[in-house]
Amino acid sequence: MHPIIKNILAVVAGIVLGSVVNMGIIMISGSIIPPPDGADVTTSEGLKASMHLFQPKHFIMPFLAHALGTFAGAFVAALLAATHKMKFAIGIGVFFLLGGIASVFMLPAPTWFSILDVAGAYIPMAYFAGKLAQR
Repeated sequence: MHPIIKNILAVVAGIVLGSVVNMGIIMISGSIIPPPDGADVTTSEGLKASMHLFQPKHFIMPFLAHALGTFAGAFVAALLAATHKMKFAIGIGVFFLLGGIASVFMLPAPTWFSILDVAGAYIPMAYFAGKLAQR
């Protein structure tokens, strides 16, 4: 297979797998750590309206979803890439970082979580995935 095609497929696979992992964790998070009483987390509007009810424990699963989704996507992209494996891993991290930054502006999460999420869930996880895939 031509290296350019292989690299394009690596990026697509990384984005798709990372998104699936992220959404999978988000979907099961309510059964692991139930949302606060009275919180409607089924819609964006309900989530925005009930965010003030959330305790720090309610932010564990979203952080894990962002971090593990990025890790999985970056790892697969780096494994499948024909060349520049670390660059592709970091590229996937940047892609998900942009989504995380958009989330910061869309949801009124606490500042501490927004900083932790943007600083720790994307580029560092993509870097670790790239390093692991290079071995």
